[in-house]
Amino acid sequence: MIKKVIHMHEDGPIWDSGGEELDGASELDREWQRRHDQFHTHGYREGISAGKEAAAQEGFNIGFKQSVLDGYNWGVVRGVTSALASLPDGLKEKLIETQEKRNEFRGLYESVHSISTADALRLFNDDIISKKALEHRENAEASSHVPGLQEQSSDCSRLENYFKELQSLLSDSPALKGHFLVDE
Repeated sequence: MIKKVIHMHEDGPIWDSGGEELDGASELDREWQRRHDQFHTHGYREGISAGKEAAAQEGFNIGFKQSVLDGYNWGVVRGVTSALASLPDGLKEKLIETQEKRNEFRGLYESVHSISTADALRLFNDDIISKKALEHRENAEASSHVPGLQEQSSDCSRLENYFKELQSLLSDSPALKGHFLVDE
């Protein structure tokens, strides 16, 4: 049986059930605080995860824009040179008129296929880093005219050079038609 005690206070009676309700109220307060902390922590973690995801997506988009053209062109060079290298000699002679040009195609094939995928990625990364360093130098020295900077910025990377060499060889071989979707 619950015993109710009436306490007199200057504002009137205060109903009390002997501390049972106080224990329940403090338990509710603790539970509310625990839930508040739990949801606060959960919301904080979700916010961090969403931020990381957005940053990762943005980084992917930037990286994709930087690399898609070079990767595509590198694949074209590897594919075309592999296809030509696998042809029988008689067919190569019909398609590529001079022995000198056939040797140049073979040299390009050997050069390109001596580079592993990991090495190609390393070359690409080095190109990006050197381009950023060059841009930084150009921005820092924008007011002064340093000779050679313009010439340096027009230099192609090693991977780009392979693509340009393939384009040149194909243009010199009328029997071979190269259609490049994206031209630099």
